Amino acid sequence: MTHKHNNPFKNNSVDDIKLEEELQNEAQQNETDESIKEDCKKDDETAKLQEKYDELNNQYLRLAADFDNYRKRQAQERESLLKYGAESTLKKMIEVLDNFERGEKALENVEDCDKCKESFALVHKQVTDALTKLGLEPIEATGEEFDPNFHEAVMQTPTSEHAENTVIAELQKGYKLGDKVLRPALVNVATAEN
Repeated sequence: MTHKHNNPFKNNSVDDIKLEEELQNEAQQNETDESIKEDCKKDDETAKLQEKYDELNNQYLRLAADFDNYRKRQAQERESLLKYGAESTLKKMIEVLDNFERGEKALENVEDCDKCKESFALVHKQVTDALTKLGLEPIEATGEEFDPNFHEAVMQTPTSEHAENTVIAELQKGYKLGDKVLRPALVNVATAEN
């Protein structure tokens, strides 16, 4: 009689291998599941980052377009100001020009010098009034203390009649527009006598 001898190690070995394979399969499945979860998280993070990027990029594009429009508007305004900025000044000065022309025609037959002086004074006043309305102001000089911001000394006269650094005479009138000096007054300034 043949005796079958069951090898206990052989069966265990096959069972162990199967068990080990199942454990490995389960571990791989768990790793795969974890990997999928991580990929999903990464995909979510990537989607959120992409969304944030798109939002910021759109804001940037809108700001760039707004700035470009602003720059173009400023350039047009600057061009318009340079082209038409003198318009109101010229309109006021046209009236003065008209009066000069009228005066010139009227003086053709005038022999009275007083009449000429009167006409000249009238037109001078009109010019002065028009420029004053535009904001032109004369710079005070004679009798004032010399101020290099408003006065340009072209002469110095030693004298005891006036305090040192006092403007004795105005040689050419100076003008300003608001705080800006358009032309300093040319003046003679008193200095101490030796």
